[in-house]
Amino acid sequence: MTTRKKLTLSVDADIIERARRYSKRNQTSISQLVTNYLSQLDASSPERFSPSVQRLLGLLPDTVSEKEYYRDLDEKHRK
Repeated sequence: MTTRKKLTLSVDADIIERARRYSKRNQTSISQLVTNYLSQLDASSPERFSPSVQRLLGLLPDTVSEKEYYRDLDEKHRK
């Protein structure tokens, strides 16, 4: 079992509000968004990914498979 620790962050108010709206739309928590992002830091290096790709890291929950992602894209763009 993973031990969880509390972390206090200082973030601009507008960013917090955007994160709240995003997390609500995506049925997740801000804590999970931060966890997903931070968990990618070890796996990524500046040389491996462009800045645009680095900003996207951690946006999809770990529970979404690549197969599901592509299936959803296919459904979205068939319409």
